[in-house]
Amino acid sequence: MKSIEILAYKREDLSKAFNKKLRREAYVPGVVYGGEEPKHFYAPTILFRDLIYTPDAHFVELNIEGEVIKCVLKETQFHPVSEVLLHADFFQIFDDKKVVMEIPVNVTGVAAGVQKGGKLFLKTRKVKVKALPSDMPDSIDLDVSELELGKSIKVEAIDVQGVEIITNPNVSVASVEIPRALRQTLQAAADGAEE
Repeated sequence: MKSIEILAYKREDLSKAFNKKLRREAYVPGVVYGGEEPKHFYAPTILFRDLIYTPDAHFVELNIEGEVIKCVLKETQFHPVSEVLLHADFFQIFDDKKVVMEIPVNVTGVAAGVQKGGKLFLKTRKVKVKALPSDMPDSIDLDVSELELGKSIKVEAIDVQGVEIITNPNVSVASVEIPRALRQTLQAAADGAEE
């Protein structure tokens, strides 16, 4: 899996006033959990752009004044009006411990139902998985070529080697829906066949 490096600085002062000052100066306060003790830091807001505003999943190499911590982004807080990033929580990862991440679903193939006039909808863009960092995939490929009109593929159909899928198995990932015009045509054909 791809990694993004974020250069950061130690944050000794944990007061609200200091955090407000950091945000005014275009920094984001954050914390890393999962090690022996939480590590507080702040980093330039712009360095989070490629991590947050992307559909891809990434590991993060957080460089806090020379100390590099491998981690994953766990939670972000945004301002309710301006949508400016206010805070970021990370979780430290270790090569020998499984980690939970949301991995994007990548649709492959052309659904049989689409070829018959249906419309493909991706209902779940990411699935939650648990795996060792070395086994964590960049994305999960989902072949939809067998998907017929009015049918859907659920999470339970996804199988990735070395990865445990945590998302509810009954959640629909992709479906081919029948457009209204096609539904009327099919209904008219079915009515004609009955007569």
